[in-house]
Amino acid sequence: MAEEKTIATEQQQDEGQIRAVRVAKLEELVLSGKNPYEQTRFEATHKSADIKDNAGEIDGQTVKVAGRLMSKRIMGKAGFAHVSDSAGQIQIYLKSDNLGERYAEVKRYDIGDIVGVEGEVFTTHKGEVSVAVKDITLLSKSLLPLPEKWHGLKDNDLRYRQRYVDLIANPEVREVFKKRAKIISAIRKTLDEREFVEVETPILNTIAGGAAARPFITHHNTLNLDMYMRIAPELYLKRLIVGGLDRVYELGRMFRNEGMDVKHNPEFTMVEMYQAYADYNVMMELTEQIYESVINALGCGEKIVYQGTELNFRRPWQRLTMKEAVKKFAGIDFEGMDVKKAKTAAQQKGVELDAKADSVGKILYAVFDQLVEKQLIQPTFVTDYPVEVSPLAKRDKNNPDMTHRFEVFMNGMEMGNAYSELNDPIDQKARFEAQAKLKKAGDEEAQDADYDFVTALEYGMPPTGGLGLGVDRMVMLFTDCASIRDVLLFPTMKPKK
Repeated sequence: MAEEKTIATEQQQDEGQIRAVRVAKLEELVLSGKNPYEQTRFEATHKSADIKDNAGEIDGQTVKVAGRLMSKRIMGKAGFAHVSDSAGQIQIYLKSDNLGERYAEVKRYDIGDIVGVEGEVFTTHKGEVSVAVKDITLLSKSLLPLPEKWHGLKDNDLRYRQRYVDLIANPEVREVFKKRAKIISAIRKTLDEREFVEVETPILNTIAGGAAARPFITHHNTLNLDMYMRIAPELYLKRLIVGGLDRVYELGRMFRNEGMDVKHNPEFTMVEMYQAYADYNVMMELTEQIYESVINALGCGEKIVYQGTELNFRRPWQRLTMKEAVKKFAGIDFEGMDVKKAKTAAQQKGVELDAKADSVGKILYAVFDQLVEKQLIQPTFVTDYPVEVSPLAKRDKNNPDMTHRFEVFMNGMEMGNAYSELNDPIDQKARFEAQAKLKKAGDEEAQDADYDFVTALEYGMPPTGGLGLGVDRMVMLFTDCASIRDVLLFPTMKPKK
């Protein structure tokens, strides 16, 4: 009678019982001088995909592969198994005539064990490329059973908490993170080719600046000083522009002590870049170039489908001012309105306004945020933001209530933020002080006044364009993942009690 083991059949047994049996097997191996954990290396010559893709050329040749045992079918004196490595999975053929006394030992291997295999490449009668095993080595013993792919790993909580198990049982998840690596590489390549210098700035700050967000607070014991995990690297990067590094960027983790949902995680990856003698129009072009580079690296074409919606990245992307976007998608024309009329028009559309909505600019932004953003499906640049919500952006000299700022949206998500950077130290100081008043009045997301940055501006900063792009959301789009947790290897999770 054939002995067939798969992840599914093991899952039907009690995990504790399975572990006890496996520990007993391990103890036998140790007593017989075959402790698998004493193995130090195994030099594989091929990955599974290499063998299958080149089977015609290497048929009959001896190869070495290493990976995890994912299935095993033993039929008397012969059997088949599947070994999974980082490139895929390949079938191996086990025969007692080839393995001798070792065959009985191999029959006791468990699903999840890590093995090194040496054997000849051949193709079965059913057309499956396989390896006829001459020698096999147990490299690591798996003491816990793997979850059954279609049942145990439907539990997202388990998948996120035990990503290592998720990656073992769901090869498609590995592909998401391989794509993530390609996306990050493409971003760096685009910026490096344009002579941007990659830099590193402090993660621990004495002032939480560079964005409107609530920071994480920690304490430095030696200095007896509260410090903030950075919410953005902006103010440090612009100091470097002052210092003469004309093109700089940083790709790394940011931290914001805010809510968690399918688009937000407390720590996330962002790339910020600054270019001297440029403005926000140059940053629009750079945004399109970065996405084009990512598309080329992934080979996915200008049109992709995200969660059932087709997105077209053909350049140039749509451009709308915030007032144009609100007029088009919310039916409110803010041109020439005073505060009273603006507030009435917004409330008639069901927009919730708090006590801080005391200017036309703030009301315009509230309407955009609540009614318009979710309707921006195709790649769209929304430009000309109110100065009240853009404390670091240069004013429009023809309309001082507005700034040279844009955000880019796709599928109703904000994907990036850019300015023609404010380089007037007097205006910057005044805006910092206005933000400080808001913070004192209870606005936890208002920015702290960074007077050292004002000092830097007083030495003179050239006209500069700045851009920040969310990397995690970009990965979501190009891997068709609905939640940011699906593109973070280890998303933030509430600890189990």
